[in-house]
Amino acid sequence: MRIGSEPPDRPLVSFGLCGALVDGLPPGTIVTARSVVDEAGQALWEGPPRAVAGARAVVLCAAGRIVDAAGDRTALAERSGAEVVDLESGGLAATGRLAGVVRVVSDTPAVPLGPLAGAVTSAGETDVLAAARAFLLAPRASLRAARAGRRALASLERAAAGLA
Repeated sequence: MRIGSEPPDRPLVSFGLCGALVDGLPPGTIVTARSVVDEAGQALWEGPPRAVAGARAVVLCAAGRIVDAAGDRTALAERSGAEVVDLESGGLAATGRLAGVVRVVSDTPAVPLGPLAGAVTSAGETDVLAAARAFLLAPRASLRAARAGRRALASLERAAAGLA
């Protein structure tokens, strides 16, 4: 489902990537939410974590923006009580059809998105020029974030196989 599209009228699992707000969740870690909260820590959804092999049960914060800087991650974790953050689960929770959350950590306080954060459009697509600019201006940080993203996508495939 693309950001901005209407979800189907049935229970849904929010599935995709997330960012770690705290240490101890390296890229590639599969997580499943026991609750989804807003940036102030107010519950948007609560339910049993999905049964996915190797997944860690967490509190997920539904944010309205990418949270990348280590200080911003720490502040959001303290404010919300969450361990991970995404941009999509809050919208699904608001529909009343959220049946669970399965996400994979792609970025962390130690391995942030850095300049690559600007390469994601509001529609969830890649801005190729912004990605190229990130690699030109910060090649090492961008390469490190891209490698972490690859690990996360490989784990996401394993998680999908476990749900099928």
